[in-house]
Amino acid sequence: MSELSVNHLLGIKYLQPEDIQLIFETADHFKEVINRPIKKVPSLRDITIANIFFENSTRTKLSFELAQKRLSADVISFSAAQSSVKKGETLIDTVNNILAMKVDMVVMRHANPGAAHFLSQNVKASIINAGDGAHEHPTQGLLDSYSIREKLGDVGGKKVVIVGDILHSRVALSNIYALQMQGAEVKVCGPKTLIPRYIESLGVTVESDLRKALEWCDVANMLRVQNERMEVNYFPSTREYAQQYGVNKTLLESLCKEIVIMHPGPINRGVEITSEVADSNQSVILNQVENGVAIRMAVIYLLASKIQQ
Repeated sequence: MSELSVNHLLGIKYLQPEDIQLIFETADHFKEVINRPIKKVPSLRDITIANIFFENSTRTKLSFELAQKRLSADVISFSAAQSSVKKGETLIDTVNNILAMKVDMVVMRHANPGAAHFLSQNVKASIINAGDGAHEHPTQGLLDSYSIREKLGDVGGKKVVIVGDILHSRVALSNIYALQMQGAEVKVCGPKTLIPRYIESLGVTVESDLRKALEWCDVANMLRVQNERMEVNYFPSTREYAQQYGVNKTLLESLCKEIVIMHPGPINRGVEITSEVADSNQSVILNQVENGVAIRMAVIYLLASKIQQ
């Protein structure tokens, strides 16, 4: 397979296993590029990309911008907080005004689930979903799988537990789709109030006991509690959450095997994981950040090559 089966990256659920394989092979090539003294390639010199973020983002936005610049694309960035959206302009009007400047690709983060899909049906540009509400965050799902493949050689057959705030997490859903598509087994673990009711319909099992979940898994992906998405309290206190669902060095060392610790960031140190765990040899958190640039380069490159045909 030499090209993606899709024209947009709206969510992992729209991809084929072959698409993931192609993205990973392309990322392998770009990972080698970003470790060279000259980290740039002229691949996308004729492509203009708009980054449109309606929600706050540090790591994802920086990672996309860096990926675009490494590919020599022209980049314009737009933050909704300082824009005409505040004056009541609609999403389509905002994007069409940007596309009138001859933009080929839009990377968008939006608070509403389905916003990227809606956009893809209404504007003429390739759309990359950088997170839509609590729905999907496909590039994060891809880079997490890619990091597991890099660390353990393969994703197929591995046991992965996603721990924490599954209910409000777009990362969890993209991870579940990506891992299952590659043949991994997935469990989720967290307070009952933070586990969506539908989760088992996705072929995922629920484990409420953190120790049991860690004894079972090869990889634990620790999610933060998304306080900004909560109108009510889902658990008694942060301290109690940390005691029941936080991973510390003592717990990690008491397991009968060594597991891989992941975190999509930003980390609430001392809540879902302690600093000792985050900075330990078992953690691949900084690898995930590096891999994020390579994966986003691969996705942008593969989608742009369909525009250029």
